[in-house]
Amino acid sequence: MNNFTFWNPVRVHFGEGQIEKLKQEIPPGKKIMMLYGGGSIKNNGVYQQVVKALEGYSVVEFSGIEPNPHYETLMNGVEMARSEGVEYLLAVGGGSVIDGTKFVSVAIPFKGNDPWTILSEQAPTEEAIPFGTVLTLPATGSEMNMASVVTKAATKEKRGFMRPELYPQFSILDPTTTYSLPKTQIANGVVDAFVHTTEQYLTRPADAPLQDRFAESLLTTLIQEGPKALALPEDYAVRSNIMWCSTMALNGVIGAGVPQDWATHMIGHEITAEFGLAHGTTLAIVLPSTLRQMKSEKQAKLLQFAERVWNISEGTDSEKIDEAIDKTRGFFEAMGIKTKMSQYDIKPEAIDTMVERLEQKGFVALGENQSITLAKSRAIYEGCL
Repeated sequence: MNNFTFWNPVRVHFGEGQIEKLKQEIPPGKKIMMLYGGGSIKNNGVYQQVVKALEGYSVVEFSGIEPNPHYETLMNGVEMARSEGVEYLLAVGGGSVIDGTKFVSVAIPFKGNDPWTILSEQAPTEEAIPFGTVLTLPATGSEMNMASVVTKAATKEKRGFMRPELYPQFSILDPTTTYSLPKTQIANGVVDAFVHTTEQYLTRPADAPLQDRFAESLLTTLIQEGPKALALPEDYAVRSNIMWCSTMALNGVIGAGVPQDWATHMIGHEITAEFGLAHGTTLAIVLPSTLRQMKSEKQAKLLQFAERVWNISEGTDSEKIDEAIDKTRGFFEAMGIKTKMSQYDIKPEAIDTMVERLEQKGFVALGENQSITLAKSRAIYEGCL
């Protein structure tokens, strides 16, 4: 296990009825901007709970944050926050709303000429407007990490950035807020958490048995609980387990001191940017192909994955690995997600554009060993067809 520093300052309030804790978390007298998406929170009662909890505060609202939040939309939020003198942000939604709020929090006080450079050039940010979150869609883990991903619609660029000021001050996780989610959103969230875990687990041995076992427990729990979440939408225990798995998959614990991959994410981002597919969907498409392309390099951990997660005990090592990859794809499809680009009418000629964009961004050596060249990325895309 490598040397590492682990630090996570996010206070989590988990369980039914925890939205009422907003008043004890946000300092009195602060002018708040509540950010949310398309308005589903008004139909499932979350909005009403938040408004009640914020009685006595001055609150302005900014809605319309898209899945894969658009830079252009977020900049409208930045301008509103500046003009209204907003002092505190509250994200109410899933990972896209939270990611968007993170960008808004650093863009409001940003002193540079072009806030897009925070993402495109990793321009430094010295300040951030404090914010908290009310999570309604478990998937990205953004409620307990320091990462954000934003899409510039005008140029079809999807960029991410990480820095300590992007940690929420607190996050409220009430599993009942997920009861009304469409099955597709639950499925994509489960896949997102699953692949977050594999990006930190399916790399190379690092003498880190605790992180391995923790990652394996997340994977097996998602495999067990994911289909239940589709079949039993108001089962509190199932939704609680899914929500906590999603948070724990990307809050830094399982990745501490071990090599990490993230190639599946980088390659998948280009599918989202070009064709608008949901993030979890692109991961379900890309991961099986990535694992097949990197089968030799990842052999030790893939074999461990086959034996411990999928309970595969018979066959040669190669056969066990192939079966594990097949079972992984089968799990994604059992969650209702198609796992081939052709099933989304994406043609082979689109690969050239996506590879070119990887090159433009400097993503020419991906993976835990920096061995996924542009040629291998192309082969991964080809395996997704």
